[in-house]
Amino acid sequence: MQVWRGAGEVPADLGPTVATLGIFDGVHRGHQVVLAATVAEAEAAGLTSVAVTFDPHPATVHRPEEPFVLISSLTDRLERLAGTGVDAVLVLEYTLEFARSTPEEFVRRYLVDLLHAHVVVVGEDVRFGRANTGDRRTMAELGRRLGFGVEIIEDIAHPETGRRWSSTWVRELLAEGDVAGAAHVLGRPHRVRGVVVHGAKRGRELGYPTANLHADDLGVVPADGVYAGWLIRPEHAPHDGTSKRLPAAISVGTNPTFHGVERTVEAYVLGRTDLDLYGEEVVVELVERLRPMVAFDGIPALLDQMADDVIRSAQILGVPAPQVPTPQVPAKPAPAPRAPDRR
Repeated sequence: MQVWRGAGEVPADLGPTVATLGIFDGVHRGHQVVLAATVAEAEAAGLTSVAVTFDPHPATVHRPEEPFVLISSLTDRLERLAGTGVDAVLVLEYTLEFARSTPEEFVRRYLVDLLHAHVVVVGEDVRFGRANTGDRRTMAELGRRLGFGVEIIEDIAHPETGRRWSSTWVRELLAEGDVAGAAHVLGRPHRVRGVVVHGAKRGRELGYPTANLHADDLGVVPADGVYAGWLIRPEHAPHDGTSKRLPAAISVGTNPTFHGVERTVEAYVLGRTDLDLYGEEVVVELVERLRPMVAFDGIPALLDQMADDVIRSAQILGVPAPQVPTPQVPAKPAPAPRAPDRR
């Protein structure tokens, strides 16, 4: 799949295309239906299929004071778009100036003049142009006037609940810690991506060394708890029996047993104590929630639970359970820090 980061990277000799547009945050099942229709239309006509997306998200541009986190990073979004079979993705920088374009100005400049769209495929909830004033009816009218066909894809809903597939639904499920439910809407497990940093190294002392990621920098992180999942090393070349995709037990939260305050994502690769991942970008894929995050009364109780977490993670992921490690720490965690005496 070709990636064009801005209009200037689109080839001058690009022929007619079948185009679609959207943020595609998460590239969930609803997005996949629209993208599949785009690819099918292009293949039937012998044309190039192009998805137009935007970065950063419009919400962060129009309402920078409000917290907003993407379900998936641009890197993961592009990876998922590649998996749908589209030939190319055009990433347009979203700015306040860009947002001032009328629906017709946007369509003329990017879909007609730049991409030579023969057909434009959109979902029925499409919005584009200044103040989102363009909709599916606008697109159909512009298609008639400017000479391109328009295919409207009706919303596809969950066959049992009747709820439409949406990024909002994914966010709600992740806020509840229901990563299995989110995976059903997304069509694959939810993932976060970040660089491994140094932590307090308590996991190593306990016999469970973890790859630590700061939760603030990862995208949408699910509710605090312990999860079964995978640690993926995108840039790692497998050799000597190692793998890019490693089974893991994943902790999300502040480590309440040790009175932590910083929220982190910590992934323990099952049975592995030899990995040096500091400074490496990794992907953590969350498959199923095991339990909520709780504070334990002493390290022995915590270790018993961690051993159970590892066994259950192995069962869920379909891999052999590793041996339980031997800890090298005292039986009680350090006491909570006291407030300074200001008398």
